[in-house]
Amino acid sequence: MPPATAPDTIAPPGHIETGPRGHIEKRLSIIDAAACVFCREGYGGTNIDMIAAQANVSRQTVYNHHGDKEKLFRAVVREVTERINAGLFDTLATFPDRPTDLEADLAAFAVRLTRNCICNRDGKFLRKLIQSEGERYPELFADWRVNGPAKVWSALAARFARLALSGHLDLDDPDLAARQFLALINADLQTAMLLGDDIGDEFLESSARQAVRTFLRAYGKRA
Repeated sequence: MPPATAPDTIAPPGHIETGPRGHIEKRLSIIDAAACVFCREGYGGTNIDMIAAQANVSRQTVYNHHGDKEKLFRAVVREVTERINAGLFDTLATFPDRPTDLEADLAAFAVRLTRNCICNRDGKFLRKLIQSEGERYPELFADWRVNGPAKVWSALAARFARLALSGHLDLDDPDLAARQFLALINADLQTAMLLGDDIGDEFLESSARQAVRTFLRAYGKRA
């Protein structure tokens, strides 16, 4: 008798269970299940049987799709990074290029960024994996840094440069401004997430307003 599906097994967005799962769907289901188990048990405490039970598949199916545990762990980091990047760039498309109220518009953008890309399930997964396994796989997370945060910094820097050209900001180094903006909107979140606090909309909005005010004290256009 196959193991029951664990309650926190994640189905891909828009998934409807209509029959036998296809190859791609099953592969993603295994990755999501593995992310849950790796985060819960750590790399050392995880084995393929746990992941198979979480995904409601046989251990041979896990091996067929992903190989051994280390290859699966690497696949988890790559897949979660790609999903986070997709969400980040969707959110970057809502950046206020023509603000009517710069402080309010940037704060609203910061809330969208934290809610959609940092405090969502994938963001929490990746953060926990980095914290627990960063020393074990420095080269893997170095690759994540290049393909994740570095791309976001560059895209955000270009948008801040345009705001400066249009007279809304006063800055010489858009790359530095982008990194500092992201650091500021993350500042209040880090401790709260580390302690497992429930982060609601009120908290996100308050921390975003404070972050943007601090940012604009440094880079806001002086009258």
